Amino acid sequence: MVVVFVLAALLVVGVLVTANWYVWRRLFRDTTRAPGPVRRIGAAVIAGGWVLTVGALVAERAGAPFWLQRVLAWPGFLWLALSLYLLLAVVAGEVVRPLLRRYLERRAAARQARATTGVEAGVEPSASPAAADERIPAGTAPPQTSDAPDAPQSSGAPDTLDTPKAPDAPESPDTPSSRTTDTTEGADGSDAGAASPLARPSRRLFVSRVVAGAAAAAAVGTVGHGTYGVLSGPKVKRVTVPLARLPRAAHGFRIAVVSDIHLGPVLGRGFAQRVVDTINSTQPDLVAVVGDLVDGSVKDLGPAAAPLSQLKARHGAYFVTGNHEYFSGAEQWVAEVRRLGLLPLENARTELPHFDLAGVNDVAGEDEGQGPDYARALGDRDRSRACVLLAHQPVQIHDAVDHGVDLQLSGHTHGGQLWPGNLIAGAANPTVAGLERYGDTQLYVSRGAGAWGPPTRVGAPSDITVIELASRKA
Repeated sequence: MVVVFVLAALLVVGVLVTANWYVWRRLFRDTTRAPGPVRRIGAAVIAGGWVLTVGALVAERAGAPFWLQRVLAWPGFLWLALSLYLLLAVVAGEVVRPLLRRYLERRAAARQARATTGVEAGVEPSASPAAADERIPAGTAPPQTSDAPDAPQSSGAPDTLDTPKAPDAPESPDTPSSRTTDTTEGADGSDAGAASPLARPSRRLFVSRVVAGAAAAAAVGTVGHGTYGVLSGPKVKRVTVPLARLPRAAHGFRIAVVSDIHLGPVLGRGFAQRVVDTINSTQPDLVAVVGDLVDGSVKDLGPAAAPLSQLKARHGAYFVTGNHEYFSGAEQWVAEVRRLGLLPLENARTELPHFDLAGVNDVAGEDEGQGPDYARALGDRDRSRACVLLAHQPVQIHDAVDHGVDLQLSGHTHGGQLWPGNLIAGAANPTVAGLERYGDTQLYVSRGAGAWGPPTRVGAPSDITVIELASRKA
């Protein structure tokens, strides 16, 4: 088992090293003529970014001083997102690269063809169109084109008359004979005709710089937009869910579902206040906080979670643990949310006027002997009543089906958070986001309000969902 773990770790490290070398090569080596400070700076930026990322992850898990976690978290986690999109953008650039080179080659070939046509017609390519149209009458000597001053000539002088000959003057660099007219492509891919290769970068270098610049701009823009979306707070999403056993009196009952707030070194008290204000603005009948509230201890994050005491709902606010609570001291956080006025459902059930509300612990609690207990939460309930279950992970749906639950509310997936992370999340979860049916049980998965690691979302905007229950008897 240890050998397998070591081999897997070596494989991951090898993939990361190869991917980052490839990014460095395309962004820094291929865009410079020779080794120099630019390549060294690029290597330092990439290596330093990963040092900060690893440092941020280790500091969070090891419970380092909170100030140190905050110092490392912002640059380290943002680099994690930026490196992903730099890699994707550079890979996408491989498609653009040959197309751009082909375009430039065709343009150079067209210029060469025009120049060749002009030479064959007896007109210097740089001459003006008016000069090209001039005609020399038959029997007339061509005009002198010597750059030397006109010498006096005697009429009828014999051709053999010895006349003083001026010494050869050096050609001016501006004369046509001194300009390079060879328009063939150099061995390095440059257009050697119009200018010396030293005067401008080669075609290959030019293409590399354009593609690298576009890739960097796309990556920075994507991460910037995704980070702004998270920091500005989640948007409200409304979903109607009909339940067969819900009585007519409960038709239109509103549950505000929020998951994966992830208060921590990056998202703090201000973010929690925005989440609370957004929930209260929907005027829900009940609030369900379905796990992954925090990434850190009560000592460090207690003040950040304080705004949760302001949650307002006619039937109260309820909480179940997520896997990150078990990384952060689940028992302490259960006590803290209870102190803030939320009602923890630890494998428990409460009977509301028109349906049952149950909650189970996250599966991560099994390592601490605090895993989900469906028999305790659901075993002796009246199955003629509708039941809504709070369970952090979508994979818990199969147990919910076995126990006759009508609706399970979950989070955990973040909707993938960073595209194409939705593909990975889809492989590990039965539902990534939204509402789906499993037999007689429906599952709704929220994309979550916050973000883990990078405070960035791409293709998976954060949300707070208002579930409006509908009675089929209405």
